[in-house]
Amino acid sequence: MNRFRRTASDHKPMAEINVTPLVDVILVLLIIFMVTAPMLQMGIDVNLPQVKSKSVDVTEEKLVLTIRSNQEIVLNRTRVTLAELSDKLEAIFANRIDRDVYLRADKTVPYGFVVQVMAAVRKGGVDKLGMITEPPEEER
Repeated sequence: MNRFRRTASDHKPMAEINVTPLVDVILVLLIIFMVTAPMLQMGIDVNLPQVKSKSVDVTEEKLVLTIRSNQEIVLNRTRVTLAELSDKLEAIFANRIDRDVYLRADKTVPYGFVVQVMAAVRKGGVDKLGMITEPPEEER
């Protein structure tokens, strides 16, 4: 008769966890992320406003790189070619702590040439490249 009767020592804790609700939640989260991820990668076209910004004081010992309309490159007051630009910058920054360069480019210079100059500047070891612009003309 004891055969059907259970005692306190016969009870074992349940060692299995029901993972079905966990899988359901993970699948719902996966679907949500799959739907929202393409939305995060798409860009939205907006026209950004022109703003007045604080002017950069270039009279300090800053390194200013100027690109003239005829694609002539001037480093402070010295003419350099695109081929020798990165070597000159490496030589200049060998003795300097701050590796900042300010770039001024004529608006008629092709974008591709400006990008080539920026690549040479980066190759020369520049940490920060600032762009010098003029404030927008105010309507009268």
